[in-house]
Order: sequence, then structure tokens, then C-alpha cells
Amino acid sequence: MCGRFTLTVTWEELMTRYLIDPESVSPFHIPRYNIAPTQMVTAIINDGSTNRIGQLQWGLVPSWAKDSSTGAKMINARSETLEEKPAYRMPFYRKRCLIPADGFFY
Repeated sequence: MCGRFTLTVTWEELMTRYLIDPESVSPFHIPRYNIAPTQMVTAIINDGSTNRIGQLQWGLVPSWAKDSSTGAKMINARSETLEEKPAYRMPFYRKRCLIPADGFFY
């Protein structure tokens, strides 16, 4: 399971790859080589017809958590138990996005 990842492509490559109109959003992405949990990451969100791009904080804070620091502990999930674990069940069904990455390390 990864604890860090990289995203080294350019803004233009992201726009082209995910079919996003570059005029619809101002550039915020710069290539990064050490993205860690709790940091802001580039995310691709589909609204049903088009892709949007934005930034989200890496981590999952369950609805019952009293503190947002829980998100740093919940960065990995096993695909075979996603539907069984209460913390991951609803986000798996309703709150999905793509996190572009071109490298992973521990």
C-alpha cells in the first residue's frame, strides 16, 4: 500500500488527458514528487457529463469522526472489503473521484 505518490505531468497534459477545457479553470497544478497524506491533491470529478478538475485533501474522514486528523490514518483501503467496512461503504458508492498519479512509493 502506498504512503506517498508523485504527479509529474504538466497542467496541459492533465487537461488533454482528462478532456477538460483549459479555459474553464485557472492553472493551479505544478509537478510534485512527494505527495503525502493530508496534503492537497489534484482530483478529477465527473458530474455525469463532463470532467472537472480541482483540489481535495488526501484522506478520508468518516462521518462519525470527532477530529479531522483521522483522515491521515485512513489513506488506504482494501478493494475486497470496501463494501463491508462502515468507514468506506458510503464514500465508495457516492463520493468517487480520480486522483492522477504517475508514481508510488512507501
